[in-house]
Amino acid sequence: MKRTVFSGGTIITSDPAGRRTSAIAIEGDRIVALGDDALALIDGSTETVDLAGNTLVPGFRDGHCHPLLGGAHLAEAPIWGIANIDELLAIVRRYAEEHPDREWIRGFGYLPAMLPRGRGEADVLDAVVGDRPVWLTANDGHTGWANSVALARAGIDASTPDPPHGEVVRRADGSASGALLESAQELLRAAAPPIPHDDMVTGTRKALELFRSNGITWGLDAMATPEDVEVAIDVAGSDPSLPRVAVALVARPDEWREQRTAFLEARERARAAGPRVKVETIKFFADGVIESGTAALIDEYTDQAGNRGIPNWTPVGLTEAVTAFDKDGFQIHIHAIGDAGIHDALNAIETARRRNGGRDRRPTIAHTQLVQPEDLPRFAALGVIANFEPLWAHLEPTMVELTIPRLGDERSRWQYPIGSMVRSGAKVSFGSDWPVTSLNPMEGIAVAVTRQTPRGEPPGGWLPDERIDLDTAIHLYTSAGAYQSFEEREVGMLAVGLRADLVLLGADLDQITPLDLWSVPVERVWIDGALVSG
Repeated sequence: MKRTVFSGGTIITSDPAGRRTSAIAIEGDRIVALGDDALALIDGSTETVDLAGNTLVPGFRDGHCHPLLGGAHLAEAPIWGIANIDELLAIVRRYAEEHPDREWIRGFGYLPAMLPRGRGEADVLDAVVGDRPVWLTANDGHTGWANSVALARAGIDASTPDPPHGEVVRRADGSASGALLESAQELLRAAAPPIPHDDMVTGTRKALELFRSNGITWGLDAMATPEDVEVAIDVAGSDPSLPRVAVALVARPDEWREQRTAFLEARERARAAGPRVKVETIKFFADGVIESGTAALIDEYTDQAGNRGIPNWTPVGLTEAVTAFDKDGFQIHIHAIGDAGIHDALNAIETARRRNGGRDRRPTIAHTQLVQPEDLPRFAALGVIANFEPLWAHLEPTMVELTIPRLGDERSRWQYPIGSMVRSGAKVSFGSDWPVTSLNPMEGIAVAVTRQTPRGEPPGGWLPDERIDLDTAIHLYTSAGAYQSFEEREVGMLAVGLRADLVLLGADLDQITPLDLWSVPVERVWIDGALVSG
């Protein structure tokens, strides 16, 4: 069996028993020795890897992302990250001209802060594409923007009622403006052609190749259907050079009872297909996002009297569904951003624990943005994992121009309490929510450590008490993700007996400034001991 020994750099193990080691040896897909024991294994048949003063870490694990749908977006109009309206319109126009065969013009990922209150008008899109439907989605995924043709195709006009858990944004005369919040986007989805299976397969492969090149060796796709499971199996299940994938199936408030049978069947299909794709998780959307005014708040938004957001479930409905899927043995994963959404999610999990009895369930609340101080200790008490997207915890344009003005100063100080959550003893994991924002783990680690923009703003960091140290940040992006996926005895640390998922970074993390973390590249990636990138 092939043996490889790595030495000559900084090796961060993410093992609480010993965070640094001088060398690591692997045989096949397993780590077999560390430190001097690893160096002692070198003989004439051993491959040696000189780290050249750089840093070796465990493979990154993304606890909340969307490679399936995000991969499909790669074939759409390339508007991801665009923050200038003129630039966005030029891209949409050019894409439509270059793709005359596309029945609908779709795009994902524009930054809503460039629009008044984060909401677009149909006639603005009409000016660049007026003969075909255009449907763009903001990078938060919770806000849609349609042109007049798309609104007409979907039958959306002044007489269209707001759907449950959504809003058709209207002008003063009652006509649909072109902005669609939360479930109102489903009106467009019902009218638009579905994404072909082959396109999903191609896009998912491209997405997972992108994950791999960024050092991510496992990810939880947090928004899937039973049909998507087949895509995941076709791609990740059949190619050991790609990251492993866990799939969270989305439970819907008006369908979840009927969904249970299909979800159980999808879980069994994945189990039969092998270990590389797992379907053991159910995803719930408790609410929306603060920047669009749809996250569920206990008190009203500062900029909109009477608005407390759009809960996607009633508290009773969420509790009933969470308890049912928990009883089925699924792991619970709840998107909850507003303080009311988080409170309801904690209550639902607490009730499921009480009704279904004790077991190792590891429920997860994703994003965990606005946490009431009295709810923070409940995470540790209830065994709830707080999954943060650390890249969001700095003063980027959406935070400055939309989120903070909608919350006010006092509530804004409750946002992304990563340091407080770690100190409380709660389990914490990291993710990217790609394609909502960058999937590069080093960018998220940079923010977790500094709470600053790449330019170092503000001095000392935004809410500096919520900063964490570098070793903790790497742990939350590696071994903590293994805990989230019930695999901490298999992977996630550089420890003897565990799978050899490794990432070589292009810098010595112990010798650079915290702000330099933003730009550290991934040089090489190993999955199960095999070099797969670099």
